[in-house]
Amino acid sequence: MRTISGQKIQNPQTNVPNTQQMNDKDFITDLLSTEKYMSASYGTAMNEAGHTKLFQEINSICNETDQCARDLFNTMFQKGWYALEGAPQQTIQQTFQEYSGMKSQLPSGNMPH
Repeated sequence: MRTISGQKIQNPQTNVPNTQQMNDKDFITDLLSTEKYMSASYGTAMNEAGHTKLFQEINSICNETDQCARDLFNTMFQKGWYALEGAPQQTIQQTFQEYSGMKSQLPSGNMPH
């Protein structure tokens, strides 16, 4: 997919009824928000898990939660309910270089895990 600066990247929107009752878009938006919250909470739990087996179990559940969130995002994007903003190639390259530089400042791989 080719991006153009300042242009939204979006599929045609699937129409939903505009009523006070929740529609498919409302339900999926709510589910995605919940999955994002749960993923962040599992991340905190993993950081605080004092037992290896507990960490592994929470990590497994977190991975499933992340996949659910990704699937919900993809559904929303396919239905045109989620848009992305295009960026010029120069901005993408500059950001990549900036974060690559930050990565080189991180401690090396010989740190204990």
